[in-house]
Amino acid sequence: MTKPLALVTGGARRLGKAFALTLARMGYDLLLQYHSAEEQAQKTKAEIESLGVKAHLAKVDLTQPDQIESLFSQLDFILHPSCEEFILLVNSAAIMPTGNPRELELQDWDSALDLNLRAPFLLAQQAAKRMSAGGLIVNISDIGAQKAWSRYPSYAVSKAGLESLTKLLARALAPSIRVNAIAPGLVLPSDVVTKEQWKQLIEKLPLKRPATLDEITSTLEFLINNEYITGQTIVVDGGYSLV
Repeated sequence: MTKPLALVTGGARRLGKAFALTLARMGYDLLLQYHSAEEQAQKTKAEIESLGVKAHLAKVDLTQPDQIESLFSQLDFILHPSCEEFILLVNSAAIMPTGNPRELELQDWDSALDLNLRAPFLLAQQAAKRMSAGGLIVNISDIGAQKAWSRYPSYAVSKAGLESLTKLLARALAPSIRVNAIAPGLVLPSDVVTKEQWKQLIEKLPLKRPATLDEITSTLEFLINNEYITGQTIVVDGGYSLV
């Protein structure tokens, strides 16, 4: 019996880990890409395998195109002797440099665009070559794609581009491959936001609370199960887009 295999980027921690664990509970074997979170990646792998499915780790810098190619070489190696079928890519890896447009360093602009936008494009290219029987690509965007976040210009622009890329790929890869995006609002506080700033952001929300991880990951389950959705960005933001 063929088992489904999913590749999750940024799968060691935070939302990427939550998506990976959700897929494991659904019966997927996992290939988890991570960059530097070695200890967290090993712990996530153990958690996934405790659910009775396989987990493979790939330490890869997604800002380097040649390493993206090596990631898929590893995926091919996993698939070749097994009964697994690669049918799902979740592009969750991202960085969020700070700095207003007057001060943002070129390196911070390039690093955000390379990881948050170029990498999902290159990953989708490689994934499409291997989804011979069809599949699903899910890009993890952000409500910031719709906001003029002057403190995070490269991040906001990269996520806006990612949502545009989602539509483009959905049209180009149809009908066998669907492409969608999930745009969470406030879920987990980032390292660049203080506790007081996080509290103030929460108070602005119509629902007055952050999302639970289950409320975000259930959106991935929905996109997997509803095969008539493509080219869409599903916003899960507690009303943040209304503010």
